[in-house]
Amino acid sequence: MSGTRTVPRTGAGAWLPRLAWAALIYNVLVILWGAVVRISGAGAGCGDHWPLCNGVVVPQSPTLHTVIEFSHRLTSAASGLLAIGLVVLAFRSTGRGHPVRLGAALSLGLIILEGLVGGVQVLLGLTADSTDPARGFVQGIHLANTFLLLGALLLTVLWSSGEPQLRLRRQGLVGAWSFVGLALLLVLGMAGAVTALGDLLFAPADGSTPIETVKRDFGVTATVIENMRVVHPMLAVLTSAFLVWLGVFLRRERPGAGTNRWSAVLWALLGAQMVAGLTNVVLKAPAWMQLTHLLLSCLLWLATVMLVYRALTALRVQSHAGPAAGADFSGSDGPGRAVRNVNV
Repeated sequence: MSGTRTVPRTGAGAWLPRLAWAALIYNVLVILWGAVVRISGAGAGCGDHWPLCNGVVVPQSPTLHTVIEFSHRLTSAASGLLAIGLVVLAFRSTGRGHPVRLGAALSLGLIILEGLVGGVQVLLGLTADSTDPARGFVQGIHLANTFLLLGALLLTVLWSSGEPQLRLRRQGLVGAWSFVGLALLLVLGMAGAVTALGDLLFAPADGSTPIETVKRDFGVTATVIENMRVVHPMLAVLTSAFLVWLGVFLRRERPGAGTNRWSAVLWALLGAQMVAGLTNVVLKAPAWMQLTHLLLSCLLWLATVMLVYRALTALRVQSHAGPAAGADFSGSDGPGRAVRNVNV
């Protein structure tokens, strides 16, 4: 495993973890505001112009939808400036090969990609009341990029605080199952983005039951977006069950305070998210519930990344002389050899 690389705690190095935390929290807020744009139908507030708004830099006599969309573009641009500052500080305060440089560069690249995906939506008219199937596809890509961005920012926070670099090679089943869990959660998020879009465009009729809504989603005139709505709850059950098992598996294979803590956080968020999802269905997806569901999704993703990080950076100390006094050995690696796992 790669060792811990410290970051200077004076000058630019002292500001690096603070800026990384600020960028992570700020981007979660930008994501929620982006959902407000979708829920309010304000995605076309600047017309089909991007990066300009209605053909100008600053819109004149804007409507409410224009104000909402333009403010989202401004907040997104500010997240780009934060990412640039993060890259500058990372390269100024650390040496060549330090992982925080990679984290900051990835964050900036993903923020740029986030803006480009949003621009494609606007230029192709995949906003407001558009029911084009391509909108669901782009919406899913947007969510996947959002999750990857949050993951990159979280790693930047960790590495800027002196946490060890990830070692991806020779992790065995711990690495394999961990990345299956992350992949499932990523796909679940993408499906959730399509479902949220379907709830907005094809709101269930008043008094209709979930069964009636599903029947309508597979009616003769139903669109692809409506057909896809049922995928999300099915994936949610599958993914939740897998993540519960993953937490148990990682606790056994890489025991330690960090693994125990983050698996417990993950399970708590899974429970909260399941309740939120059911409430969302029962209440027919009101705006405040959609925002709550999205916030929990972001937190669930970050908690899973943290659990995987703690598991993959757990120290594995091999002893050929037998167990030392007070050592916490979790398994055997052959006669006379034991493996100790310690979370950093």
